[in-house]
Amino acid sequence: MNILALDTCTESCSAALLYNGELFERVEMTQRGHSDLILGMMDEVFQQADTTISTIDAVAFGRGPGSFTGVRVGVGVAQGIAFARDVPVIPVSTLLAVAQTAADQLDIDYIAVAMDARMGEVYCASYQRKDGTVELIDSERVCPPEQFKPPSAQQWVGVGTGWGEYDEVLRENFSGHLDDVAVNYYPNASVMIKLAKIEAEAGRMVTAEQALPIYLRDNVAKKKAEQKK
Repeated sequence: MNILALDTCTESCSAALLYNGELFERVEMTQRGHSDLILGMMDEVFQQADTTISTIDAVAFGRGPGSFTGVRVGVGVAQGIAFARDVPVIPVSTLLAVAQTAADQLDIDYIAVAMDARMGEVYCASYQRKDGTVELIDSERVCPPEQFKPPSAQQWVGVGTGWGEYDEVLRENFSGHLDDVAVNYYPNASVMIKLAKIEAEAGRMVTAEQALPIYLRDNVAKKKAEQKK
């Protein structure tokens, strides 16, 4: 199965292509301009693979949580491709992608992901690796860092930018249950392909109309003071 994946939800903008069993990818750190950047990155991975967009069977994308604008860009591009090529889409959680990346690179089983959500909050969730694939233990949510605590008495590795922004608070929350912290982990399109393959094999692909963003925050325009009420 040939899969194009893209993620624009955070400052790590990435595109990846699985073509005839070979993986091609582009990653760039940026604070803005995701809509222009991602289109060029997709062109580059097709050039690397010496193929065209007409050969893809599905589009995977980071469905959030993340930057409001970034999430919208990713969903919009994925929908546009899916409509134009008449192929299914595979939404992938950015938090799940961060957890899978950490599990693969650090060889760990219990991952507590916290990504900086601004406004004094984190996007967070806890995961366990089983047979090489991470699975959600509790639920994805957005909350003040004081509310993110270990769901069980396992030894956890804290992963993501939230651990850098709110290090002291999160370490106190996980006191006695924290093995290590790895801050510089982001969602990545190449890892999303790995997760998308699992979804596709399970028949969990959707139509372009069903490619919906997940913001977690009900009102992304709320001010910091309102978030604390």
